[in-house]
Amino acid sequence: MEERKLLSALLAEVPHTIVSGSVDIPVTGVTSDNRKITGGEVFVCIAGTVVDGHSFIPQAVAAGASAVVVTKDVAVPEGVTVVRVEDDRKALALMAKEWFGRPSESLITIGITGTKGKTTTAYMIYNILNGVGIPCGLIGTVENIIGDRHISAAHSTPESIVIQEYMAQMRDAGCKAVVMEVSSQGLKMDRVHGITYDYGLFTNLEPDHIGGNEHPDFEDYRDCKKKLFRMCKKGIFNADDSHFPEMINGCTCEVVTYGTSEGAGYRMTETSLINEPGKKGVAYRVEGRRNLAVEVDIPGRFNMFNSLAAVTLGCEMGLDVTKLLVILKNVHVRGRVESVPVSDKFTVLLDYAHNGMALRSLLSTLREYQPKRLVCMFGCGGNRAKDRRYDMGEISSKMADFTIVTSDNPRFEEPEDIIRDILVGVAKGPGEYVTVPDRREAIAYALAHAEAGDCIVIAGKGHEDYQEIRGVKYPMDDRQMILEEAARLGLSGK
Repeated sequence: MEERKLLSALLAEVPHTIVSGSVDIPVTGVTSDNRKITGGEVFVCIAGTVVDGHSFIPQAVAAGASAVVVTKDVAVPEGVTVVRVEDDRKALALMAKEWFGRPSESLITIGITGTKGKTTTAYMIYNILNGVGIPCGLIGTVENIIGDRHISAAHSTPESIVIQEYMAQMRDAGCKAVVMEVSSQGLKMDRVHGITYDYGLFTNLEPDHIGGNEHPDFEDYRDCKKKLFRMCKKGIFNADDSHFPEMINGCTCEVVTYGTSEGAGYRMTETSLINEPGKKGVAYRVEGRRNLAVEVDIPGRFNMFNSLAAVTLGCEMGLDVTKLLVILKNVHVRGRVESVPVSDKFTVLLDYAHNGMALRSLLSTLREYQPKRLVCMFGCGGNRAKDRRYDMGEISSKMADFTIVTSDNPRFEEPEDIIRDILVGVAKGPGEYVTVPDRREAIAYALAHAEAGDCIVIAGKGHEDYQEIRGVKYPMDDRQMILEEAARLGLSGK
């Protein structure tokens, strides 16, 4: 039987005015996409930056919409209920929440915001909660996880209807918690409006997503991030970040801090790098509200902070710390400095770094482990700014000992043309290099020529499981190719 709810019930939290018709009518769903109307839905018109949903009212009504929600005067055929609201996106979020039965109220809700570290921290928390017996779902940049289902993600923070639907599916699948990446755009566009988070987590802040249709300036970017801490009960903040005082200014939540700062509630001390053949990681102690020894098999000092954020949350939730530390040590995040075990003589890592800033950070992180050689394999996406190609080529040539230039997602360009641009940057550095246009062959070359003590990083695609060529996405998974080529070469994984 088709589910129906009264429109008046969906509008319970939405300030509104009835322009025509009645809100005491049953509707079969809520949507802002007229193409998804099959009959009986309420159509919420979103006045977007590119497309105005009000222009699709005729199509929505023709498809069977029983009501429309608007923010301005429009012509609507007789017999269709018209409701006017002040804020279209907030109205959509609140109506979606009611339609799906307020799912966030049945879950422990954890929102993570910041410029870097959201994905890794979210996976750490997701693994910890599931590992200690709290079934947890995930909404994030790489994928959305509901029970055993893994759904590829289009945005770090999906549209409000999708968020509410996912949380309802998590609730119905037996999940008790959800951890989600909450992007500045997700907050700016009110995609998470109406959710009260049990925990909000701040990783760090630096200029990003500024310009175009995103944020006009850094202040807007920062202030959008801050909104999360007026929507949560307890905020967990990186006290080392230079913008920490600004982030807590005006927040309404309880404040808990982590970092190396003297006053941090969870203070990191005695930091060290784990550097063994075929294995890279970090270790440190926690002092303050808890005294713990932490070890994580993911390289990079920034992962000390990501993991400390997860530890802080776990302690604040009252989780079994012994179990938490065991789970955290073995956590791996798809495509984020992910170790692929193929040999005990050299290390192979997979990472999503696909621009100059990310590649510089990655290579400087791995250089700290003092490998015999640092080998970097990458390509660049087609139909994107050429400056990225020059930058990545120059950075790899200057920071890696050996560079393997290959193909990424060529899209509508020829791979050889992209490689030619990358080599302009490579020529500015002293590093040796080779070009192997076929990505699988490039991986095979890297493994076949590896030397004991090497650290090989396969960069650019990370978690992606496809290669886009002329509008078609073909199956391609770096991790799978690494394992297959290692097996073909007879390498012994650990």
